[in-house]
Amino acid sequence: MTAIDIVPVTGPALLDRFIRLPERLHKNDPHYIAPLHLERKEALTAKNPFFGHADVQFWLARKDGRDVGRISAQIDHHALELRPDGTGQFGLIAAEDDPAVIKALLDVAADWLRARDMTRMQGPLNLNINEEIGLLVDGFGTPPMLLMGHDKPYLGPRLEEQGLRKEKDVYAYLYDITKDLPAGARRLIDRPLPKGITVRRMDFKRYDDEIKAVTSIFNDAWRDNWGFVPLTEVETDYLAKSLKPLLNPRLVRFVEQDGEAVGFIVCLPNLNEAIRDLNGKLLPLGWAKLLWRLKVAGLKTARVPLMGIRKAASQGMIGSLLPFLLIDAVRTDAAAMGFQHIELSWILEDNLPMRRINESLGGVAYKTYRIYEKAL
Repeated sequence: MTAIDIVPVTGPALLDRFIRLPERLHKNDPHYIAPLHLERKEALTAKNPFFGHADVQFWLARKDGRDVGRISAQIDHHALELRPDGTGQFGLIAAEDDPAVIKALLDVAADWLRARDMTRMQGPLNLNINEEIGLLVDGFGTPPMLLMGHDKPYLGPRLEEQGLRKEKDVYAYLYDITKDLPAGARRLIDRPLPKGITVRRMDFKRYDDEIKAVTSIFNDAWRDNWGFVPLTEVETDYLAKSLKPLLNPRLVRFVEQDGEAVGFIVCLPNLNEAIRDLNGKLLPLGWAKLLWRLKVAGLKTARVPLMGIRKAASQGMIGSLLPFLLIDAVRTDAAAMGFQHIELSWILEDNLPMRRINESLGGVAYKTYRIYEKAL
């Protein structure tokens, strides 16, 4: 039996191999889209502010002289401050369909977490709850949207063979915005706005204030949700700067109540559509293709990664109306800009109010991502 070597990722060369490994695993998958290497290198190094409150380690698995798998393990100290339950995470898992390789990867991550007094392993999180989460277990027949994962169909069953069990599913909802809203939703939205309620676009002249408002509303809106870890202003600023080239004021909306921002929605053009054939590379011609597709040809798909309504504003009839107003405002402008489909993700399986809103607006749950857990 050929030995499997587990190699800690140290230095840029090994990190580059770690980043590129999924491209070989998915080379025959027409729906896989390689993320940009430059973006991954930044997200998986100390440039990402997550590393300021987390311990992180990456590994490669090698067999027969080639890289055959990868995994991360991480401990988010902000999460442990909120829930001191001894939970660490694994993530970024990708491997050939070899039970021995997958076992070796999970074992090294578990051992690393156990050595740091963790008593439970959860994942995949890439790298935390506010980034890419879950393993794709349904919806393999379409490409992933911006900042969403795409995994091999065998990987879920292989994790379960190693004793991991489902902790939570999250859904991605897809809207066909070329179609009008269902009649019931249209009647609700077409009513005159309640007194004191306004919906406005993002004001780029007050960019820093707008980003602070997003952070504050998000942390208030989702603080009681499963797995919640607050966004820091540093993290929101990092995310905003990373995605600023994609931000369009027509696709970022705030809802105000008596002049105070109480809700927001952020919709981003689906960068994956623009980089689908670049194989993660911007040189030599990737930059030109990317700019042409973003600025001239235009994209047909977009994703809503962030949305929230302050808890105090989410009560009663007016509160139930606000998500409809935000989603409809974005979908209306997106359709006018030539977009055809919008993904709203991710939504917890037991967040029934949000699921009902999505479905009443014509959204379809078309992808399922699963978070697993195991006692250590």
